[in-house]
Amino acid sequence: MANKETDNDLSALDHEKQSNIIRKTLVTKLIAFIQLYAIYIIIFGELGPGGGFQGGVILGSSIIIYILIFGLEDGRKRISQKTSDLFSSTGALIYAGVGLLAIFFGGHFLQYGAFPLGGSDVANHYGIMAVEIGIGITVAATMIILFCEMIGRD
Repeated sequence: MANKETDNDLSALDHEKQSNIIRKTLVTKLIAFIQLYAIYIIIFGELGPGGGFQGGVILGSSIIIYILIFGLEDGRKRISQKTSDLFSSTGALIYAGVGLLAIFFGGHFLQYGAFPLGGSDVANHYGIMAVEIGIGITVAATMIILFCEMIGRD
C-alpha cells in the first residue's frame, strides 16, 4: 500500500518536472518574438495603431512572463534593479531631451519641425520616433519595477 503511494508521489513529481521544462522552453523561445513585436510597435507607432506606451507594455510583459516562469532571482539576473531604474530614467530623459532640443533649435517644446533634418515631415517623423522610443523604455522599465516590487513583498 505504501509502495503505491510512493509511486504516485514520484509520478506527480515527474509530471511537474516535465511540465516545468515545457513551460521554460516555450517561454525561452517566445520571449524574443514578443520583444521583437514590442520594438516594432514602438518604432512604427506613429504610422498606425500602437506607439511607445503599447510597445512598452508588451516589452515589460515579456520580462514579467520570464520572471513568472523562472522566478524573481533569475529575472533579476536578466535585468537588475539598477538597470530597470536606469532605463526608467533614460526613457524620461529621451522624452525631455527631444523637447528641449526643439526649443534649442528655435521651436516650442516637442515642436519637431524645428529640427534641422531636412523638411518638416522628416523632422516630425524622427522627433516622434525618438519620443515613442523614450516612452516605450520608460513604460517597460516601470512595469518591471512595479511587478518586482509587488512580487518581492511577503
